Amino acid sequence: MFQYSCLNPISRKGLDGFTDQYRFSETLDNSDAVLVRSAQMSELEIPRSVCAVARAGAGVNNIPVREYAEKGIVVFNTPGANANGVKELVLAGMLLASRDIVGGIEWVQREKDREDIGKLAEKEKKKFAGCEIMGKKLGIIGLGAIGTMVANAATALGMDVYGYDPFISVDAAWNLSRTIHHSKTLDEIYTDCDYITIHVPLMDSTRKMINTQAFEKMKEGVVLLNFARDVLVDEEALLSALNTGKVKKYVTDFANPVVAGHPDILVTPHLGASTEESEDNCAVMAVKELRDYLENGNIRNSVNYPDCEMGTCVSVGRITILHRNIPNMLTQFTTILGGEGLNIANMTNKSKGEYAYTVIDLENAASVKSLDALAEASGVFRVRVVK
Repeated sequence: MFQYSCLNPISRKGLDGFTDQYRFSETLDNSDAVLVRSAQMSELEIPRSVCAVARAGAGVNNIPVREYAEKGIVVFNTPGANANGVKELVLAGMLLASRDIVGGIEWVQREKDREDIGKLAEKEKKKFAGCEIMGKKLGIIGLGAIGTMVANAATALGMDVYGYDPFISVDAAWNLSRTIHHSKTLDEIYTDCDYITIHVPLMDSTRKMINTQAFEKMKEGVVLLNFARDVLVDEEALLSALNTGKVKKYVTDFANPVVAGHPDILVTPHLGASTEESEDNCAVMAVKELRDYLENGNIRNSVNYPDCEMGTCVSVGRITILHRNIPNMLTQFTTILGGEGLNIANMTNKSKGEYAYTVIDLENAASVKSLDALAEASGVFRVRVVK
């Protein structure tokens, strides 16, 4: 029997994926797994029983990923599960920035009591006129799940799409429309595009990547969209670019005192993945990841440990070991198991940065003595027997 907890409301459609082998707990005590959306886990006391955390979404800024790696806790996310919801909001953002739809709606609200509002509207509508996006150049920085979907949708709308991603995955490349122009440098995006949208993860190398130097290279009157992370944009440099007219509109999903209320900034209250469908998709994917890890020891879409697949557990003795990625770890494991007379039927070892994961199928169940010896081996964080 496995026990799980939820730190936020999680879609029922996802939770229904748990079988009768699983029991919900109101507290973390004795839980094996935790499901989370936006709850902050940095200061949370997490019991030793927890061996996996699944974020029903893509970003994991609310989870102390490295700290959990050192505790032998695998952190999962659900990349691509909410991509369509974000894609649609990006398209809406482009349309809202191109034509002053919001201003027009607000004008009607102000003048709603005038009997001649229809006639007056014909005179005033030129104040809210804009341009069409068809035929315009869209630059996409980051061609992951969301960026790829935005690129294909924008192409279908008649835009001329340029994409930049030096680390594009094979799957993303296959899914991209053939009409997408592959930019070799960011400068090509900055200098050529009428609209620019950012879809990269937050890292030291991407923090404030849209800065003064980037704005200087952009076309006059560019529209910038940011539905990834607010700190990807240097907001002080942004304000200067808006004041000079270099940037026509900035559309973002992240409200803060700097951007809220600015006449040329459209801010939505973090609505990117806030659709019923996205929440269902993320929850379903998160539950599948947790189940496969708890029941079979397989890791897929972890942010702190490598992906590792050993199929369905049919062995009488599958052992999983979370450990540091340092030399001689496998030698330690095989020596311990061999010393106990245990024969290895199958084994795989994967690494990701500082951390590694080993799955071992034994022909016989491991003794308590051998499991204790593995757990005490230098560099090991957690040993788990998959039953």
